[in-house]
Amino acid sequence: MVLSRRDAVVVFLAFAFAYFFSALVRAITATLAPTLTQEFALSARELGLLAGGYFLGFSAMQLPLGSWLDRHGPKQVILGFLLVAVAGCIAFSLAASFSTLLAARMLCGVGVGACLMAPLTGFRRWLTPAAQLRANSWMLMTGSLGMVASTLPVQWLVPAVGWRPLFWGLAACILLAMGLIAWKVPAWAPATASTGQGGGYAEVWCHPYFRRLAPIGFFSYGGMVAMQTLWAGPWMVRVAGYEPLQAAAGLFTINLAMLCTFWSWGVLTPWLAARGWGTDRLIAWGLPSSFAVLAFILAAGEGAGAWSWALFCMTCTVVALAQPALGLAFAPALAGRALSAYNLVIFAGVFVIQWGIGLGIDGFAALGLPVKDSFRAALALYLGCSLASWAYFVLSRPDNSRQ
Repeated sequence: MVLSRRDAVVVFLAFAFAYFFSALVRAITATLAPTLTQEFALSARELGLLAGGYFLGFSAMQLPLGSWLDRHGPKQVILGFLLVAVAGCIAFSLAASFSTLLAARMLCGVGVGACLMAPLTGFRRWLTPAAQLRANSWMLMTGSLGMVASTLPVQWLVPAVGWRPLFWGLAACILLAMGLIAWKVPAWAPATASTGQGGGYAEVWCHPYFRRLAPIGFFSYGGMVAMQTLWAGPWMVRVAGYEPLQAAAGLFTINLAMLCTFWSWGVLTPWLAARGWGTDRLIAWGLPSSFAVLAFILAAGEGAGAWSWALFCMTCTVVALAQPALGLAFAPALAGRALSAYNLVIFAGVFVIQWGIGLGIDGFAALGLPVKDSFRAALALYLGCSLASWAYFVLSRPDNSRQ
């Protein structure tokens, strides 16, 4: 069932409203990092675990989510998940210790776990292939808008109302998003194709294109989100010497740049595809620019601030084009599982990289390195892993491609 242009816009906006707030919840720890670190006496390891806890809860739900999406459809599934997100926001606002803060953060991750996969699964059936590429990029643009809202607006509100009431407001906004989805998103018609009706993931895991994309999804896509939602902020404060308000302004710059980049991808990808620049070619040629930017950041040290991190995140966005391409590689009856499995890879990468960089910073500091050099050493290890994953993507056998 391909939707009319008007219906497609309405459905997109209903899902985008929910995804805006899910992205805000995801990114808000970067802005609140100084406040939470002071109030709960968090180490770098604990801060990384707290931010990564969201992605741990998020990742834990991706496999059952994919099966539920294929069986029950986006509307029913996302409404159930968002109820959990409301509970997570309320629990976070009431947390009195690091352990309860972490548990609430994981609950938030579980609750917003369907906010991107539900619309992408629906788009696989409701939109044409060219429209899917555009809708994916613009959905990510909406997420970037949510991340923009998590920076300076949050930093301005915290002194006025405190960080806890912000989460009550987020819970109310998510409830509103649920109402819009229940009202505007169509019901799910059962798939008629026989392929993929068993509900398992064997066909997804064994698919050569999935295997080829998995390492760059884990390291490059996961690393982009890890920096955007956590470590860019502490770098600006502890390495570049920013004040907390300056760091929030820097995060605002980063997320605004990401918003513009995803909007541009939405405009350009159909045009580029028509001229022979498909997803694989764009990733192979475009992703190395992110490695060059990160190498510059490591070399510049305290001289690398918000604009350097904005450029890094912008050059990483090319790997986001893999999501709709992967969905198109599978039959519609398998799209939910394929997309959720790949999302699991991405957000497992976010969790591992966020926590791993925190462990690396503390570990190198324990060996006697200054704080600035500890940050650089931990990120250098991450850069090496990213380079290896890109090399695997480029050097994979010719038959290890999208079918």
